[in-house]
Amino acid sequence: MKALLYKEFKLAMHPICYLFVFLFPLMMLIPSFPMGIGFIYLLSCYPILFLGANKGQQSNDLLYSTLLPVRKKDIVLARIMTVVIMQLVYILIMCALLPVAMVIQNSMRETNPDYITTGFGVDAFVSLIAFGILGFAIADLIFFPIYYKNGKSIVMSTLLTILGFVLYLGIFTVGLPLASTKVEPLSWYNQIFAGELWIQFIVLAVAICLSVLAHFLVYKISSKRLENVDF
Repeated sequence: MKALLYKEFKLAMHPICYLFVFLFPLMMLIPSFPMGIGFIYLLSCYPILFLGANKGQQSNDLLYSTLLPVRKKDIVLARIMTVVIMQLVYILIMCALLPVAMVIQNSMRETNPDYITTGFGVDAFVSLIAFGILGFAIADLIFFPIYYKNGKSIVMSTLLTILGFVLYLGIFTVGLPLASTKVEPLSWYNQIFAGELWIQFIVLAVAICLSVLAHFLVYKISSKRLENVDF
């Protein structure tokens, strides 16, 4: 597995993926920028990683990997771990930038009393991370099984993944916040959205558990589908 991960980061990973992972978290420093949207930019790494420029599908990386003395399910696991590592690094960078984002927000509030944040802000940062972790899990649950069905469905898997994340984003950052102000049974969402810190950490724990379960399903489904692919 160590050798496969080395191949992923040294050969399969296009340099622009590193650029996306390290630069797009900086968008949370933009005043009034809806932080939930930032996660979707990491998903743009998927077609670059799987297709690449003179790499990935264009150089038959999947076929090359299957010719190596490794199991097909290990190939799938290495790629899933690569993507998960990218996601974790992205989130860790966001966490490191949180103090700077808080300073910017407090400065904006001092200069403009009417300043408001859109969607998840630094006041609900723990919920924001939970939102991102669960969103990434949903995206992987869509992308990997579709792609490994034949190892070629890069366009369809990418489009459906982004569409699914956009719907998820719309429901949790627009739909539920609006509904919670009008429908009494949905008032609980306000506590998750910007409630007390201990509630947000409970939400984070639940999101992590669901993410682990989702990625286990991703691995089982995708590896089984790749086993049936005839190159």
